[in-house]
Amino acid sequence: MIPGIKMKTSLIILPILIPWVSANCKKCFPEGFLWGAATSAYQIEGAWNSNGKGENIWDWFTHSQPEKISDGSNGDVAADSYNKYQEDVELLSEMGAHIYRLSLSWSRILPNGTINNINQEGVNYYLRLLQELRAKNIEPLVTIYHWDLPLPLHQLGGWLNPEISDFFMDYANLCFTLFGEYVKYWVTVNEPLTQCYFGYGSGTYAPGLTNSGTFTYICAYTQLLAHAKSWRVYNELFKPSQKGKVGIVLVNYWYQALNSTNEADIEAVEMAAQFGLGLFAHPIFKGNWPQPIINRVRHLSAAQGFNTSRLPEFTQEEVELIKGTYDFLGVNYYTTYYAFPINNLEAIENSSTSYITDRGVNSTFIPGYPQSPSATWLYDIPSGIREMLNWLAKNYDNPPMLITENGWADNNEVGDLDDSERITYVEGHLCSILRAIYLDGVNVLGYLQWSFIDNFEWKDGYENKFGIVQVDFESTNRTRTPKDSFKFYKDIISSNCLAHCAMR
Repeated sequence: MIPGIKMKTSLIILPILIPWVSANCKKCFPEGFLWGAATSAYQIEGAWNSNGKGENIWDWFTHSQPEKISDGSNGDVAADSYNKYQEDVELLSEMGAHIYRLSLSWSRILPNGTINNINQEGVNYYLRLLQELRAKNIEPLVTIYHWDLPLPLHQLGGWLNPEISDFFMDYANLCFTLFGEYVKYWVTVNEPLTQCYFGYGSGTYAPGLTNSGTFTYICAYTQLLAHAKSWRVYNELFKPSQKGKVGIVLVNYWYQALNSTNEADIEAVEMAAQFGLGLFAHPIFKGNWPQPIINRVRHLSAAQGFNTSRLPEFTQEEVELIKGTYDFLGVNYYTTYYAFPINNLEAIENSSTSYITDRGVNSTFIPGYPQSPSATWLYDIPSGIREMLNWLAKNYDNPPMLITENGWADNNEVGDLDDSERITYVEGHLCSILRAIYLDGVNVLGYLQWSFIDNFEWKDGYENKFGIVQVDFESTNRTRTPKDSFKFYKDIISSNCLAHCAMR
């Protein structure tokens, strides 16, 4: 979860508004709005080396560098959903979920990462899971890649090797072939910025590389190629018969100007948005990198003594390959910060190369908002999700958008059953989404809570509990217990409405 955008003063009013009839209508979501929850394979499945599964970069990273995880833990067992998937689906059904976002473990299906070695046990597991969801009338939303690259492909250079985009295309093609009968919503890549910055820039996520001034951009380039090639395979070979939709999931912190009347602060907000969301959305929706990023990285690269820009250049063929590769956009939102510029440009030019200095943006927390007791970066600022949706709608012609993650971390010891702070967070954010839909005309298809169950939260291990279902990680049974937010969310799904949400 990294940089985002939007100042208070530039919400847009889009031309097509959804009519309301009464005050009560203003508090209800459109008919057909999709409600659900989200997880990912490495974070919940466990069974890390069972039944033919190969090793991935998170297996390797947590085993070889446990000091990089705050509690020294790993996803070897996690929530044991590999063995408890039926119980999870039953809980989803009890909640009334319309849609469930899961991810496929690339190395469980292809232990070496390549299609010449298919693990039928892994394929069968996902077939059973998808069939179980369908039996409960729950729509699967399947993420093909959620950061768990097979280790043999990392040893070929990982996302720094553009040829990995072809391995990914082959893998996606196989997934469409094997599972497309059950899947109408596909995500190619989850949060490419998060992996490309934290995995290839700061080194805090697998595979732990630390050169954000070059590696982050190369990773972004390769993941965009992977996304585009896979979207085109589905569109040409599978969509006519399967009639599904394929998108990508983007994330950002949202930003507001530290001083809303200061032009430099307003520009910092926009630059943070371009480097966060625009880095991936612009090539997909408009073609090529955003021009402000091209200009900034080219200028700084020259000042730092590089012969060419550190930002890879797309060929015209690649621009056309990537442009238009979406049926919907997945949007992950968690929190908002103040943004203001790094004022000393000379200091930036003379500093070591990095994605952060390329942005030229500083940030700080916005005082006066509730802070999560465990994920200390997380503040409850609902207005940010509306602002982010509006920025995306304004810049990319109001595409269909699905909130694929939004959530709150509770007590880091157990995962509180009495999670009233999460209820407040969810209610506020849903109200902000309602305002975006009705007041601004933003095209939002649905909302998925992160996360369905407590899980392994990457570098934070099990210290952050985002689930609306508690998992007892001290028990070999990994006992599940619904939290109060589960019941609250169930009632919202049932009614399709919020009890309290003023339209303003």
